[in-house]
Amino acid sequence: MAQQLIVGLIVAAAAFYAVWRWMPAGWRRSAAQKLAAGTHRAGLVDQERANQLAASLAKTSGCGSCDSCGSCGPKATDHKPGSDKAGQGPLSSHSR
Repeated sequence: MAQQLIVGLIVAAAAFYAVWRWMPAGWRRSAAQKLAAGTHRAGLVDQERANQLAASLAKTSGCGSCDSCGSCGPKATDHKPGSDKAGQGPLSSHSR
């Protein structure tokens, strides 16, 4: 009986994580605010910690969402238009 309960809790936690991870960003931010406010109302955390919790839960994880974590390298705006000419340069396979 205890094993089934433990497995059920693990499956429920995995399902919750999957839903949270793939939830639209707007829904995730709203749910994070509500969850943080609920922990504050219940007296589990103070207001400052509730704000930190909401900010932490609202973030997306990993690359692919580009939520301004800065880990994906330089932005494309660093490239100056017109500085590279097609067909010129040591690695060009085009000849003119």
